[in-house]
Amino acid sequence: MRIGTLVLLAPALAAMGFAASANAQDAQYAHAAIEAGKLPQAERALERDTRAGSREPQVLLNLAAVYAMTDRPDAARALYTRVLAGEDASLLMQSNQVARAHDVARRGLRMLDRSGTQQLTAR
Repeated sequence: MRIGTLVLLAPALAAMGFAASANAQDAQYAHAAIEAGKLPQAERALERDTRAGSREPQVLLNLAAVYAMTDRPDAARALYTRVLAGEDASLLMQSNQVARAHDVARRGLRMLDRSGTQQLTAR
């Protein structure tokens, strides 16, 4: 069972998912970039992981969050759907609660459908 870490960001970000990838350094960089509002840098790091073949739900959820935060709901929706089509994984929330990747993806889809008001990301 894989475990990533989720961090609840400021409510202004509105809800999706940012979790740790297998490459901890890239994950830390992408997380720091998202927190700093440097979404293009985070996107590049996460897309690099996906181009390298990562199918980790954490990477896909984080990239979906970046797409959602940059007004690309169709791209975000495709990644959430991809997470749901794959193996589920446990994600450790900042509050030390465990969330399932599929639950985070479903929540992301609901938020896209509602044009969400709160952004959930993981590190």
